[in-house]
Amino acid sequence: MKEYGLRNAILDLLIRIEKDQGFSHLLIDHEIKSKRINAKDEKLLTEIVYGTLQRKITLDYYINQFISPKKKMDVWVRILLRMSLYQMAFLDKVPDHAVIHEAVEIAKKRGHKGISGFVNGVLRNVQRKGVPDTSEIKDKLKRLSVETSHPEWLVKRWVDEYGYETTKRMCEANSSKKHQSIRVQPLKTTVDEAMKSLTEQGFEVKPSIFSNQGIIIEKGNILSTDLFRNGYVTIQDQSSMLVGEMLRAEQNMKVLDACSAPGGKATHIAEKMENQGTVYAYDLHKKKVNLINHKADELGLQIIHANPSDARKLQSIHEPETFDRILVDAPCSGLGVIRGKPEIKYNKKESDITTLSTIQLEILDSVAPLLKKGGLFIYSTCTVDRVENEQVVQRFLENHDEFKVDPSFFEELPEDMRRANGLTEFGFQLFPQDFQTDGFFLTRFKKID
Repeated sequence: MKEYGLRNAILDLLIRIEKDQGFSHLLIDHEIKSKRINAKDEKLLTEIVYGTLQRKITLDYYINQFISPKKKMDVWVRILLRMSLYQMAFLDKVPDHAVIHEAVEIAKKRGHKGISGFVNGVLRNVQRKGVPDTSEIKDKLKRLSVETSHPEWLVKRWVDEYGYETTKRMCEANSSKKHQSIRVQPLKTTVDEAMKSLTEQGFEVKPSIFSNQGIIIEKGNILSTDLFRNGYVTIQDQSSMLVGEMLRAEQNMKVLDACSAPGGKATHIAEKMENQGTVYAYDLHKKKVNLINHKADELGLQIIHANPSDARKLQSIHEPETFDRILVDAPCSGLGVIRGKPEIKYNKKESDITTLSTIQLEILDSVAPLLKKGGLFIYSTCTVDRVENEQVVQRFLENHDEFKVDPSFFEELPEDMRRANGLTEFGFQLFPQDFQTDGFFLTRFKKID
């Protein structure tokens, strides 16, 4: 793809994400598949889109130092400046003069001479003077917000919850890259066999401490391998693998995954059960249920029964005390997966967190009667907010005398995690900086006999 065409595709993607609040990873994947972008361009497109999104507040701070506060511009012009400035400030791959030339050409095609002159003037000015020094921002929280590109309300919230240093490390981790991780299908292969095969193909890999099925890929593209294409491995973040491990599902059990899509945890549970027993997997949306079935088919797992349903209405489908194990991986703010979906931090509002915590508690209250006495019940989220995590757990326990946080949950966590600073009486908060994973929370309840 010619440079002009590639940069135009990048700009279109960023505009769609900004205006329609689309998910970056889905739009990038669709763009790559539909335009048949070659491997070199695919990597650059992904880097510029994610990088521009990750650094949006930082880039706007830079841009605003070079334009009048009264200057009005179309959304696409600001995004063009952002993506150009990202390349100039954070990438070494393309010379500044080439970035500026491409930006001006796009501005000419999309706008008029005045806009292209404006874009040229701003970027030339940045080239001459360099980007502004953020150390001049006196307010500590605002400076952290600008430097790590997190909304100020979110920085303040995290500082109130966890302190400045933990917040700073979390924000910095969200702006960095993490290694991809995969889970082997143990009915088809082993970790050792998969690692040997990948190493022979030039990959750099190591085992995960989160799961005995997990592999961290430090170098290599798993999507291009037969292991992935033939369902011997599946992509899953290490933090999510911990759920399947800690649920302790066994052969011939009945297991409920109440909020299942896209099916990564349900398939892991089925693998742990050696494809013997039953996993009932539900999601509110029928299209997402198709994702669960597709993933199960890819991995050759037949014990997963996926259907659409609101998790709060499952008592109308199943009798009380039906299940040996229950998983509620609840809908949440997603503030733990900002590194992979950077648009989340701009699209969420503080009020969303309160609304979601209410839904989370409603789901827990609704599915609790479905667990057998002595059964285990995991609650997990991909967020780092205490209102959605510890406080939901506390409120659930206050409502349900028949449940307690399982003491053996803490003993069974891998040793390195037991030493981490995310342990409380209510569960384990995994921060993205601790083990270079997603931010994640989980706990395990036990129903008292």
